[in-house]
Amino acid sequence: MSSGTLPQTGRQTTGHPPTGGGLPGAIASEWTKLWSVRSIWWCLLASMLLMAATAGQLAIYVANGNTDDDPTNDRGVLAVGRIAVDAVELTQFAVIALALLAITSEYGTGTIRTTLQWIPSRARLLLAKSTVVAGVTFGIGVLLGGLGAAVAAPVLGEWGRFDLGGTVRDSLGLAGYLALISLCTLGLGAALRSAVGTLVTVFLLLAIVPTTLRLPDIGALNAIADALPGSAGLHFLRGETDAYPPAVGLVIVVCWAVAALLAGLVVLRRRDA
Repeated sequence: MSSGTLPQTGRQTTGHPPTGGGLPGAIASEWTKLWSVRSIWWCLLASMLLMAATAGQLAIYVANGNTDDDPTNDRGVLAVGRIAVDAVELTQFAVIALALLAITSEYGTGTIRTTLQWIPSRARLLLAKSTVVAGVTFGIGVLLGGLGAAVAAPVLGEWGRFDLGGTVRDSLGLAGYLALISLCTLGLGAALRSAVGTLVTVFLLLAIVPTTLRLPDIGALNAIADALPGSAGLHFLRGETDAYPPAVGLVIVVCWAVAALLAGLVVLRRRDA
């Protein structure tokens, strides 16, 4: 009677569980999706052009501002890595746009529904996106730090000081700051689900609100401005000790990134795609 038996095509032939899923599979998927968005490459190119142009301009200002010809007076000598740090205040917005697109592009095209079908765990999805965004923006930050220093060095000339260890530290600090700000942007993008709304919110937090709060020069308002992520990040990068130690500035940026990601996770869990 074996001729009447149907073949068992659906039976597993091995005891090994399926591969390619879980967090590693989610990260691999997010990595592929990120680099498949054409705008990501434009953001990368824009960040490099902005860094080169801004670093060159700042270096020109420094060189032209030094009129003391006394060789024993080195008050105007500046580390080339510091130019890259100062240039990131503008350059960061191109990197932020990259992080923004990692989440809001899916809401804009509706592909977030497919993503959530493949990765139903909201926490895993956000963790995978965070891993990819943090890794990519950290790498870009290192590249931008080196580029800014390389552009500034010949422009500064005798007014520039190149120290390999210091330049590497500046580049790594810059990369860490950009990664954290990008995570903050990713979290806000998951919560707001709008590219325009997220970009406006981030721009306000990093540029407009701190500047506005400092205009009256009131202690309480200055303290609020110092607690915002952009001010705290630049405080950390520049090694300033006026309001608080540089390490505290780094902690503040970390707190903002964590808070934004938690807000994004709450919205992802409570609302449908």
